[in-house]
Amino acid sequence: MKTHNSIEERFQFTGTSKTLSLVGIVIGIIAIAFGFILGGEHVQHTYSNLLLMSYYFVCVCTAGVFFCAYQYAAQAGWSASLIRIPQAFAKVLPLASIILIAVITFGLFSEHEVIEHGKKEMVPYLYAHWATHGLTTLGSENYDAIIAGKAPFLTIKFFYGMLIVLLGAYSYFGWALTKTSVDEDTEGGMRNYDKSFKLACIFLVVFGFTFPIFAFGVIMSLEAHWFSTMFGWYNLAAMHVSGLAIMALIMIHLQKKGYMEWLHVDHMHSIGKLIFGFSIFWTYVWFAQFFLTWYANIPEESVYFYKRWEPEYKFWFWFNIVMNFLAPLLLLMSRDAKRVRSRMMWTCLLLVAGHWLDYYIMIMPGTVEKPGFGVEEIGIFLGFVGLFTFSVLTALSRFTSLIPKKHPFLQESLHHHI
Repeated sequence: MKTHNSIEERFQFTGTSKTLSLVGIVIGIIAIAFGFILGGEHVQHTYSNLLLMSYYFVCVCTAGVFFCAYQYAAQAGWSASLIRIPQAFAKVLPLASIILIAVITFGLFSEHEVIEHGKKEMVPYLYAHWATHGLTTLGSENYDAIIAGKAPFLTIKFFYGMLIVLLGAYSYFGWALTKTSVDEDTEGGMRNYDKSFKLACIFLVVFGFTFPIFAFGVIMSLEAHWFSTMFGWYNLAAMHVSGLAIMALIMIHLQKKGYMEWLHVDHMHSIGKLIFGFSIFWTYVWFAQFFLTWYANIPEESVYFYKRWEPEYKFWFWFNIVMNFLAPLLLLMSRDAKRVRSRMMWTCLLLVAGHWLDYYIMIMPGTVEKPGFGVEEIGIFLGFVGLFTFSVLTALSRFTSLIPKKHPFLQESLHHHI
């Protein structure tokens, strides 16, 4: 194991990975142009898929900040030698945030004509359930008492304020945690580690109270009549599982390229335990949210799941459970399973696709009339995969070393054993 000989190792982002990521970005741009040029229902599909993937992009990058924060707060040693990977996620979060805000802005202020209750009206492509004109105006033909009751939250000003403040805060903490780690390599000592610990503790408090609000605004408000207090935690679990899965895939990719040889099966085992545990937590919240809605049987609440039981969604609704619960349960339960690189890789790929489907089930029933898997879905997915790969691996290549050389727990991580 070349732990000490590889301590100055720096990642070079070249070759096939870079080419494929750029090809993915081009495919994504073509798919977006295709959707807008065809017009009609294709435009709605394009906006919905852009929202899905930009939200997914932000969630995975935020998962990197979240991972760094709870590792520092717990004073964990095992993760020190791989912390550069989630730090690269954190460095890309500002870009992901700008893209999400841009997608929401275009979708919110671009309108199209629909026929509602026999009359034509103009509604935005995104957030029509609360952003359509007259919904909160007493006496208006479009007046909706439920939306009016939620008006303090569902306003353009509050919505943008929430997005900018929360994404700005998450991006700041990601930048600060990464900077203190980089400074630690040049300065040494415990000052930067102590600063990281304090930043991590503050972030976890802020994040715990605000991420549900973020999920409520960006995703749950697409169907604004419905409300679930568990929705934020459901999204947090999905965010963290997909982030961990992509971290594991990048670690496996780097090792195949000859980087990070100090990481071994025990590190992969530890990530596998987190993936398995949070997949079970995701399932618990999914079931609790579904069961409580069914048990309460309130019409404006149960209609959310009724939509997802319509023929075009019902198979995917249950297949979501197969991919995100049964797959990790059956593939990662045993100790040995988490230590087999090929099994971990395929399980993580399955979970990345599974949580794309999870977000698809959250977003599409409230935004499109006729769901499907066409050019927009496939092309925009590939475009964001290319963008994420290019931006994260570029960020990773800008670290002067792939290992935090003066992390106080580095030796513990290099000799991690389970």
